[in-house]
Amino acid sequence: MKHSRPTLFQLILVLLFTAVAPAPALAQGIERLGDFGDWSAFQFTENGNKACYMASQPKKAEGDYKKRGDVYAIVTHRPGEKLRDEVSILAGYAYKDGSAAQVAVGDQTFELFTQGDGAWAKDKNADQALVKAMIKGSSMVVKGTSSRGTETIDTYSLTGFTKAYEAIGKACGS
Repeated sequence: MKHSRPTLFQLILVLLFTAVAPAPALAQGIERLGDFGDWSAFQFTENGNKACYMASQPKKAEGDYKKRGDVYAIVTHRPGEKLRDEVSILAGYAYKDGSAAQVAVGDQTFELFTQGDGAWAKDKNADQALVKAMIKGSSMVVKGTSSRGTETIDTYSLTGFTKAYEAIGKACGS
């Protein structure tokens, strides 16, 4: 499975969350739908189609690393592509080749495949199961291994997740 969009999302997220003046070509039409607890929701146009996503950064990031980029958990809807509930993790580093990211929400665990600095569920059923767990949960823990062998543990709050999820669902008509 290959994903090519995280780089675009990574740039957009960095622009939005760091309050740097956005590059017009990338950030044109981005609208913040709101901040909901520890999650923020957005909509924008991508290749002529509306896209919506929600994002959060970890409340706690652990690991024996000296430098790490921005870290996010993201849920995306792309109704023009009949895509809903796509969960992705941006680790702030390149994952170790062939490694998987482990996600725990309550007593449920999920394995995400990795590519570059991103991790995704294997298919839409796994995405939907993870989103359902996130709606019911209070926190999410993501474990990964960098290309240098550094293990990380990121803990996300799920406070506001459901409200942000409802906002992107409403904005993208799903």
